Amino acid sequence: MDTIEILVIIGGVGLIALTLWYFFGEREKVSAETNETGVQEIKVTVRGGYSPDVIVVKNGVPVRLNFYRDETSSCSEKVVFGDFGIAKDLPAFKTTPIEFTPEKTGEFTFACGMNMIRGKLIVQS
Repeated sequence: MDTIEILVIIGGVGLIALTLWYFFGEREKVSAETNETGVQEIKVTVRGGYSPDVIVVKNGVPVRLNFYRDETSSCSEKVVFGDFGIAKDLPAFKTTPIEFTPEKTGEFTFACGMNMIRGKLIVQS
């Protein structure tokens, strides 16, 4: 092998590592804050993904997730919380609240209607 082939292999391995980190690496967890009415609340921006995409809440305490859809992509028109039986349309450039009270602990995924954009809800005791 000559120098060019070695550099191409090193570059390819580096790109594979970067891709694996981006899709499977640890995400920053953001805890919902309890407001004056006792509801855990957090704003989630939808723009090519969910931000934040890992949300931590407490079990048995009402939750309000305010989804602000900052795009018109058809993929992000809906958010689905399958484990909680929630599916809600998200109008573009508007905030849509999703309210529920988690009754069990664990990690639960939420996704767009096409299941391409995903996030995680962590319910702790």
